Amino acid sequence: MSKNEMLEKLKDKRQKCIVYTRVMGYHRPVESFNIGKIGEHKQRKQFIE
Repeated sequence: MSKNEMLEKLKDKRQKCIVYTRVMGYHRPVESFNIGKIGEHKQRKQFIE
């Protein structure tokens, strides 16, 4: 079964995930960012210790 088929089959069980990021000392949802800030967020690299 392909990835797309699995997603379609389980579509009714899925829910939206809200991603938060730390901005200027507090946490804020990424979906509330403007277009420029969203692009900047996508370019970030995750820190792996």
